[in-house]
Amino acid sequence: MEGDVMDKLEAMAAVCDFDPITGSIPATKVEITVSCRDLLDRDTFSKSDPLVVLYTQGVETKQWREFGRTEVIDNTLNPDFVRKYILDYFFEEKQNLRIDVYDIDSKSPDLAKHKDFLGQMFCTLGEIVGSPASRLAKPLGGIPGKKCGTIILSAEELGNCRDCATMQFCANKLDKKDFFGKSDPFMVFYRSNEDGTFTICHKTEVVKNTLNPVWQAFSIPVRALCNGDYDRTIKAEVYDWDRDGSHDFIGEFTTSYRELSRGQSQFNVYEVFNAKKKIKKKRYMNSGTVSLLSFSVEAEHTFLDYIKAGTQIHFTVAIDFTASNGNPSQSTSLHYMNPYQMNAYAMALKAVGEIIQDYDSDKMFPALGFGAKLPPDGRVSHEFPLNGNIDNPYCNGMEGILEAYHQSLKTVQLYGPTNFAPVVNHVASYAATVQDGSQYFVLLIITDGVISDMAHTKEAIVKAAKLPMSIIIVGVGQAEFDAMVELDGDDIRISSRGKLAERDIVQFVPFRDYMDRTGNHVLSMARLAKDVLAEIPDQLISYMKSRGIKPCPLQPAYEPEKDEDEDDHHAQTMPI
Repeated sequence: MEGDVMDKLEAMAAVCDFDPITGSIPATKVEITVSCRDLLDRDTFSKSDPLVVLYTQGVETKQWREFGRTEVIDNTLNPDFVRKYILDYFFEEKQNLRIDVYDIDSKSPDLAKHKDFLGQMFCTLGEIVGSPASRLAKPLGGIPGKKCGTIILSAEELGNCRDCATMQFCANKLDKKDFFGKSDPFMVFYRSNEDGTFTICHKTEVVKNTLNPVWQAFSIPVRALCNGDYDRTIKAEVYDWDRDGSHDFIGEFTTSYRELSRGQSQFNVYEVFNAKKKIKKKRYMNSGTVSLLSFSVEAEHTFLDYIKAGTQIHFTVAIDFTASNGNPSQSTSLHYMNPYQMNAYAMALKAVGEIIQDYDSDKMFPALGFGAKLPPDGRVSHEFPLNGNIDNPYCNGMEGILEAYHQSLKTVQLYGPTNFAPVVNHVASYAATVQDGSQYFVLLIITDGVISDMAHTKEAIVKAAKLPMSIIIVGVGQAEFDAMVELDGDDIRISSRGKLAERDIVQFVPFRDYMDRTGNHVLSMARLAKDVLAEIPDQLISYMKSRGIKPCPLQPAYEPEKDEDEDDHHAQTMPI
């Protein structure tokens, strides 16, 4: 009896803990195709016989691990390799790659025995995906004084990752589990894993007081259901819902995506089976049947579809310069510039920025500050350029932003209050001018404390939710961040003056949750970036869907020579 109770508790823990929003959907898979041009010629009597080796880097260990090799192509300096690399892709992670090219002289798999090294290149998977048409061409290096040629990497999202299946089930003559009425049945679906375990992937609604329920149709990404393997086992469990959470197990059945894709037929009527009842009752047949009523599948447009079609992600950072941060010249300040270690503001900025910069072709980012008194007259500003240039607040890459941040600390006076609405409205004003899907804006706000203009900020966010825009808030220091959690809107959608935000566009995390006590800042910042960026792809897709925007094939790029005096992409002038 005790064993039954434990089994039931474990099963229910899995059912109750499932969060369909964060329920682990496997990564999108991308296929990398490799070509080289103008390789070094190392062979005396013929051309080189090149082979490309791909290495991936562990987030924690930083060690390079060989991921795979192309085939060898004989006698060419311009190879187009047939063998592909298939990698799991995560937008929210910095996935470092190293590519080595060798001239193969023997049949030994030991690379040390092939003395002719032809060059090396480092990049991130995000760089490849974020390049125009997801095609990255970079020079090979690694041999001093030699031009090693060019390597070209193209990324293609695997087709079966993008399908979304819609299906509907009903049941007949389920077991009666309630004493004073019929059962209240619901179903839970699980994807099988490579190691034989199961991962929950969908839970239906509860249909009250019936043994013959008809559940609502639901949609689920095919990768969530079977990770693209159409013959992988899918398990479905049927429960009777109980108010106290101790739901009664009715029975289960297994199927596969391939079976389900046959649609409504005799093949998709399943006996619901309870193994424990079979042991207790010799004449037990089943605990009812479940039938598939309908099944359809359609290709969903994915984040990578839009990126490959040319959507640019514009990154803006806004930093809190209010006095509650403490005097920057003192070590207790959150803005203190320790010569040996970055402060929390710089670490959060670098962690998020290094990933998102791969999706902006020119790597120029506006960087703003708020809550400070500005020279020369000491007026308070809630949106000033960190580089001091009102007409052009853009900084060159992450290093440019960090440099401007350090310079600002020397020139402005920390003051207050903590107003978010001006920087939100600032970015929203640019997002409002390009709503065709070609650009998407991400605002990173790093702050230490309690927000002063909550009503105005809510209003600004509700308006911004209609635009191609997302907001990330990182809270540093030890303050209470209750207001930030409210802005996040994960539990209760944010509203202003009776209007609900059209989409959830805010993600908040407290920096202190990511401080590694062992001092491993690299790993803790990778975790921070992963958590704050994880929602961006779905937020971008939700905007595109709400506007009916489909990814259009990228036209061949024509770039006229830039007039240095008139760069309209960077014509962001700053009202102070």
